[in-house]
Amino acid sequence: MTALAPAPAPARAAALSHWDPENPEFWASTGRRVARRNLVFSIFAEHLGFSVWTLWSVVVVALPAAQFPYTVDQKFWLVALPNLIGALMRLPYTFAVTRFGGRTWTSISAVLLLIPLAGMIFAVAAKPAYWVVLLLAATAGLGGGNFASSMTNISFFFPEKEKGVALGLNAAGGNIGISTMQLLVPIVLSAGLVYGGLMWVPLVLAAAICARLFMNNLDVARSPLKAQFATVKRAHTWIMSFLYIGTFGSFLGYSAAFPLVLKLQFPEAPVAHVGAATVTLAFAGPLVGSLTRPLGGWLSDRVGGARVTATCYILMGLGSYGVVASVSAHNMALFLTSFLFLFAAAGAGNGSTYRMIPAIFAATSPDLTTAKRESAATLGIAGAIGALGGFYLPRAISDSIKSTGGISTAFTWFAVMYGVCLAVTWWCYLRKRVLATQAPSLAHAGI
Repeated sequence: MTALAPAPAPARAAALSHWDPENPEFWASTGRRVARRNLVFSIFAEHLGFSVWTLWSVVVVALPAAQFPYTVDQKFWLVALPNLIGALMRLPYTFAVTRFGGRTWTSISAVLLLIPLAGMIFAVAAKPAYWVVLLLAATAGLGGGNFASSMTNISFFFPEKEKGVALGLNAAGGNIGISTMQLLVPIVLSAGLVYGGLMWVPLVLAAAICARLFMNNLDVARSPLKAQFATVKRAHTWIMSFLYIGTFGSFLGYSAAFPLVLKLQFPEAPVAHVGAATVTLAFAGPLVGSLTRPLGGWLSDRVGGARVTATCYILMGLGSYGVVASVSAHNMALFLTSFLFLFAAAGAGNGSTYRMIPAIFAATSPDLTTAKRESAATLGIAGAIGALGGFYLPRAISDSIKSTGGISTAFTWFAVMYGVCLAVTWWCYLRKRVLATQAPSLAHAGI
């Protein structure tokens, strides 16, 4: 007698034992609806993670000099260290999804955001020694881990042909959290520094509750750590991690440093007054970069991720040159335009590099199950290594200011870095010889 296929689990069940998005009938009847619901609440939690992660980039600018007499270098440490901790947290957060499940871990990771919020409130209220403030700021890195677990989780929900857009939307929704924070927090800070932390508490609790009520754990996402760590033996894992430093590392680093750099380089920059609050144009950079991220994924689905990534590195090199030229001429219009150009190219590059990863493993793995497991692990590893750029860029800018009195040296080296990333992209994924001899299927996998 023929064995019956396992019946699909109820759409609202906490754990789904049957999940086959590559099956058109399953996807049309059940999969798409469930996947989209999980995507919506994943974006909500990740959005708050990014907001909390980069909270100090705005708080630092608002600290009264009389009560917080920090040097420029000390201020850059406050915006850079959370990025370093966030990068380190991305590895355990990635593997937490396969251990606890996406629904469970999204809820837990949202609650953990209360730690850096409490730390920020204590720091501005009690005004402890600088090293204590720095330690409390570092806990904001917990918000950085949310991205890795969210992207790993969502990668299991969607079929290969729709992952570019799905991952792009998930990441963009999270990235916009930086822009939301940089727009709203200065307004709230006008009522008192502590409110910059308090305003997020009810939203964080809501994200944890929504994840618990409306998201799902997937049995297919669970796998032993040993099987996931097999991806560290793949050269593609480290190549894509390096390329992600150039795209996401730049986006994160510029997002953290832009408010402070704008204030230092152009104190006369235009501001908007909202009541007693002063809002700068700094929020526009992360907003532009977030909005272009799904565009990068969408283009990659159609013309190939490597082509889009290579184009983005060229544009980022031009943007870096524009920043150097604008500072030399003290041209604020060119400075703002060049920075927005950098954000736009980095955002699109974020989408294209992340689209490349599942496509590469789908083309080079022995089976689809292995491909999904290894690409999910690589998304987390690349996210962790790429986020290190968020620490390196602000520190490089600070060192440039300390050594030369300006930021031009740092951005000259950033342009060099983008040139190296462009060369690696071409050598590994765009050369005809590679596509023709080493991995012919890459040419047909969205690379």
